[in-house]
Amino acid sequence: MGVTATFGAAVRAVATSRGLMHDPYADPLVRAAGVEYFTQVIDGKTLGFDESPDAEKLMEILVLHAQFLDNYLADAGRAGIRQVVLLASGLDTRPYRLWWPAGTTVYEIDQPDVVDFKNAVLREVGAKLTAHRRAIGVDLRQDWLAALRRVGFDTTQPTVWVAENLFVGYLPSDAQNRLLQSVTTVSAAGSRLAADHMPTWTAVQLDAGRTFVDGWRRVGLNVDLAALTYQGEYRDVPEYLADHGWETVDRDIAELRATLGIPARKPVPPRDLAVSPRYVTAVRV
Repeated sequence: MGVTATFGAAVRAVATSRGLMHDPYADPLVRAAGVEYFTQVIDGKTLGFDESPDAEKLMEILVLHAQFLDNYLADAGRAGIRQVVLLASGLDTRPYRLWWPAGTTVYEIDQPDVVDFKNAVLREVGAKLTAHRRAIGVDLRQDWLAALRRVGFDTTQPTVWVAENLFVGYLPSDAQNRLLQSVTTVSAAGSRLAADHMPTWTAVQLDAGRTFVDGWRRVGLNVDLAALTYQGEYRDVPEYLADHGWETVDRDIAELRATLGIPARKPVPPRDLAVSPRYVTAVRV
């Protein structure tokens, strides 16, 4: 299982143990993935999030965004949207762990091996769905839209799209633009979108990434940062959406925290703002 997907599940497992969110399936998914370091982290047996300042900050960022997205999806449901697409859903379990209005269908898209792995683990632990779920194993660089339509996606109905930890270099720039174009093409008026994004990996961000990955390497988890992300300039996601018929709001991490009603203990340091993603929400007009 991919390191980034397992890391996200480990974050949710630790956050659940701290009472910051509720994902009862994160722990068994991490254990089944078999990455010893992450298993030791959730067991509290090795250098974990509490002892590593950079890891602690990254965990806070990921948890805040997950909480924001959970609220965003609930708001969309209350507004009458019954069609949800989770792009690169990874090991998250929203169709099992969130409240959904009756009649909601959640489409999860990720690599086939990720989908198969998650299906097997959740079936083994007896996870119960809280929405209709359609899991689609397809690479987002391929014709994922055709696969989505084959399992019932309705282009005439408004959709809420979520791209969590995707528009931060995990797709080539041209593939990211094609994905945004496809999403726009099949989004009926009133559709919504939420995503984190970075226009490019700056020198400051690359340095912070290397420092973080070096910390993993010191405890035996060998990760090649360059192999995880694509380099180069990316079209600004809010700008692209605004140019293609979406009304957008873009936030930094401090503004995201304020949106959640979480008081800031102290101002976010400029360096943290520089290395953190931004967060866009959009409505199709």
